[in-house]
Amino acid sequence: MSQASVAYSAALLGTWIAARAIRNHQVRTAVYLVASWSFYVSLDFRFFPLLLGSSLFNYLFGRVIRRRPHLLLLWAGIVCNVLLLGLFKYVPGLPALFPGSAFWAHVAGLALPVGISFWTFQALSYLFDQYRGDDVQPTIGEFCLYMGFAPTVISGPICRAGDLVPQFRAPFSGTWQTVCQGAQSVWVGIGMVTLARMLATGYDGFGVGAALGWRPSVLSTADVWIVLLGYGFQIFFDFAGYTRLVVGVALMFGVHLPENFDRPYLSKTPTEFWRRWHMSLSSWIRDYVFLPLAMTRREVWWRNAALVVSMVIFGLWHKASWLFLLWGTYQGVLLLLHRSWQQRRRGRVSRVPRAVGAAGSWFVTFLAINLSWILFRAADLRQAGEMFRAALGLSFGLHLPVGFTLLVLLMVGGYFASQWLAVRVEDASRGALSWMPMPARFACYAAVFYLAVFRSAEPQAFIYSQF
Repeated sequence: MSQASVAYSAALLGTWIAARAIRNHQVRTAVYLVASWSFYVSLDFRFFPLLLGSSLFNYLFGRVIRRRPHLLLLWAGIVCNVLLLGLFKYVPGLPALFPGSAFWAHVAGLALPVGISFWTFQALSYLFDQYRGDDVQPTIGEFCLYMGFAPTVISGPICRAGDLVPQFRAPFSGTWQTVCQGAQSVWVGIGMVTLARMLATGYDGFGVGAALGWRPSVLSTADVWIVLLGYGFQIFFDFAGYTRLVVGVALMFGVHLPENFDRPYLSKTPTEFWRRWHMSLSSWIRDYVFLPLAMTRREVWWRNAALVVSMVIFGLWHKASWLFLLWGTYQGVLLLLHRSWQQRRRGRVSRVPRAVGAAGSWFVTFLAINLSWILFRAADLRQAGEMFRAALGLSFGLHLPVGFTLLVLLMVGGYFASQWLAVRVEDASRGALSWMPMPARFACYAAVFYLAVFRSAEPQAFIYSQF
């Protein structure tokens, strides 16, 4: 057992006990803030001054915008945050354009601060809301906690000040019931992350990463789709599982975080998919990019363009590369095609049975979304082009190891089977451990606590930690 494991365990338990005992919400906020900052420093102490500086700057700038809601001030705040994000996230990718330069070689060595994409977007939403005159006016301590709250500081969900700050001010609501609910959420999260690790490790050491390393020219159409399904479910299990973990930990303290995933692979349309996948970022792009942009003009073409631009920004948020620009464009065009299809069918009576139409719509959406993972994961444009040609071609045969293929199909089939069962036994599954006697339930929660805290110290990065 490592010293880091003991420290994380003691900090979590000690913070919960202290928060429960403290009646003054300002003192409790200070305890949360010290614990959150300590957690961030333990991850990478080099970038704590950056988080602190961004928090202080945006808090003060937000107060200025609140007193003088001028558009130029808002743009100044946006530019400062985007420049900070770009310095660490996008500038290190530029040395490829300047080979042989000692300066750019040094720039390429810049590390990506932990969680900078997530807490920068939280800062931007705060500035937008202050410009709009929203009611929440946090203290400096509450705002710093909002920016660096331990469960969300690494990989979200992206929160709004109006959602978190009132909860920091409210009386402590962490009870045995919320601890049990949070532990169940953590349990589900650990299970999902374990499935992602299984897909990554694969069968006999051959996993998704190894499959993606093969040249697409040696893969058949079926092989490429197996790889895409494997990667699509790996990233879903990994990120959705991480979200369940942090939602569960926050719930133990009585803090409710926004959901990030809602069974996205059951979506019947691209629009529905983006209401269910990475929901905190999707809603952020909708509220702060698409709607303000679309409302500046009334023409249909402009709103369509605003939709594509919003999805391009969604893609570039992940990484400044041609692949992510194309991935965002692909998603925007997909949404436009769905919107056009809806408009053409409006007022028409379909002769296709509803169940058949729903199944067909789901199947097309499922294929289109999984096809897009090529642009999300390919190493370069050449590999992406080869994978598209193979995926959309008619080459036959299975060249991937049989064990890996069966593992992917088992994971995908098991997921859909579990969703089918969950709908039919929803009432029974509402309290997954309610049938157990209290001592057995406590043992399960203790096991979850051990896995969440002690195993979290192991060097296993979530996929979205790179963004």
